[in-house]
Amino acid sequence: MKQIEVSIMGQSYLLGCPEGGEERLREAVSHVDREMCAIRDSGKLKARERIAVLAALNLAYVLADRPPLTPALAPPAPAPEAGPAPSSEYLDQLIARLDQTLGQDGHLI
Repeated sequence: MKQIEVSIMGQSYLLGCPEGGEERLREAVSHVDREMCAIRDSGKLKARERIAVLAALNLAYVLADRPPLTPALAPPAPAPEAGPAPSSEYLDQLIARLDQTLGQDGHLI
C-alpha cells in the first residue's frame, strides 16, 4: 500500500492508498477540504470535529442524491467479515471512547 501526504484545512495527513488509487483519493481529499473550509469560513463553527461531522453529512447527502452505479461501474463488494458483527454495546463503548478523545484535544486525528 502506498502512502501519500495530503492537507485538509491546512493540516497535513499521511494516508494509506492502494496502488492506482492516488488520483481518486486526492479528489476525495479535495472535496472534503473544500467542504470543511466552507463550513469553517462561514464563521459559525470553529471546532474541527464538528466541522468534520457537518462536512461528512453534507457530502453523504450529495452522494445519496446520485443515482446508483451500474454494476460495471460499481466498486467491488467488500469481502465477507470474519466473525459476527460487533455488538451494539461494543459500538457504544467505541463511540464513547472517540467522544472522550476528541473532546480532550479538539482535533480529528
